[in-house]
Amino acid sequence: QVQVVESGGGVVQPGGSLRLSCAASGNIFRFNTMGWYRQGAGKQRESVATMSSGGTTTYADSVKERFTISRDDGKNTVYLQMSSLKPEDTAVYYCNILTYGINYWGQGTQVTVSS
Repeated sequence: QVQVVESGGGVVQPGGSLRLSCAASGNIFRFNTMGWYRQGAGKQRESVATMSSGGTTTYADSVKERFTISRDDGKNTVYLQMSSLKPEDTAVYYCNILTYGINYWGQGTQVTVSS
């Protein structure tokens, strides 16, 4: 079993920055992928950024050059540094870890970008 806990959401003005953190614990294979997904009101959940244990990253086109994903493998923790935030970034952000072929999700953290 794997537990996933996010933190760092909140309310920020357009153009501002936020950093999300996510810690995973439990039975985690050293080769895994961690990432961030989001779901806006009335929208489907979408991938924002992922990072494998080997360092390979993916980003949604809408966040490239603005968001940066990083991880600390010693702590099974992944971060999402978000800059130049836009109102359309408003969503619940979910952390995910794919390990042993199983996806585990956090409970989500709300990010609201509003003036």
